[in-house]
This record gives sequence, structure tokens and C-alpha cells, in this order.
Amino acid sequence: MAIGAQNAFVLRQGLRREHVMPVVLVCALSDALLLQAGVWGMGGVLLARPEWAQFMRWAGALFLAAYAVQAASRAFKPAQLLVSANGPGASLRTTVLTVLALTWLNPHVYLDTVLLLGTMATPYPTWGRATFAAGGSLASALWFLTLGFGSRWLAPLFASPGAWRVLDAGTAVTMMGLAMVMVLS
Repeated sequence: MAIGAQNAFVLRQGLRREHVMPVVLVCALSDALLLQAGVWGMGGVLLARPEWAQFMRWAGALFLAAYAVQAASRAFKPAQLLVSANGPGASLRTTVLTVLALTWLNPHVYLDTVLLLGTMATPYPTWGRATFAAGGSLASALWFLTLGFGSRWLAPLFASPGAWRVLDAGTAVTMMGLAMVMVLS
């Protein structure tokens, strides 16, 4: 699993211990739906409609660049980097909308989950595709549960502003790099 925009957000929420279960549920359910779409035919649709893939690529690059700018901004504002039980966190609504955007507006999710995994499942008979989709969905749910709730073991490391600065700077560089790769591909 690569740490992209969605996974970085899940990690951040887990470290902050803010709305972890809703974030994990949104990610796991979204992955399951996207995997089902890929396994049962959406991958073929995307291959047949290359203009949709082009639109998703450009929109996704713009979205990832904007997310990179936000992460870079957080890296340069150490007062916002500390995790505080008393500090104001994002509302549940804002958090869920953010994770929905990071999931459904991210073109990599369509390329990886829908197109790649959907294509991998096509040689199997119906029961094999169903098993493939169920196994992929279970693996995804376990990944997000581990990332969201397992990150609390890293919380002592992220008790300092410097560690948050490094995480946010790394996220910014990664997201901008992904945006550039999308633009240049």
C-alpha cells in the first residue's frame, strides 16, 4: 500500500485521534464499492471512454496539488501541528467531507482499485470474481483499521511540532510529486 492523499489523511486522523472510526468506515466502504465496480465491469467502461480518464487525470492533478499546498502550509505553521485534547479539531462533517473528497476525487483510486484490480479479476469465472472482490474488500478494511487505529502507537513520536512538520512536509512533497506525474503522463 502506498501512502497517498487518502492514507496520509487516515494516518493524520489516527495520530490526532479525531473521528478515526468514521474515516476508516468511509475509506473501507468506498474501496469496497470501487472494487465491486471494477470487478463487475467499470474497468471496461473506463477503457472504452478514454476522455473520462483524461478528465479524471487533470481534475485529480489539480486536487492533489491543492492538497499538497494545504499540507505545506501546515508544515510552516507549527502552532497548528500539536495534537491537543482540548484544542479545536475539525468537525465530523468537515472530516467526512474531506475523506470523501480525498477518496472519490482522487484519480489514483480509479486507476488502482477500479481499472487495475477490475482488470485482474476479469479472467476469473463469476464465483472467482466474487471471491476476489470479497478478499480485496476485506484486505482494504483491515488496512484502514490498522492505519487509523494503529497510528496511535506513533503518537508519542508526534508529540513534537517537528515531527508533524516532517509528516506534513513529506505529505506535501508526495502529493505534489503525484500531481506532477499525473500532469506529465
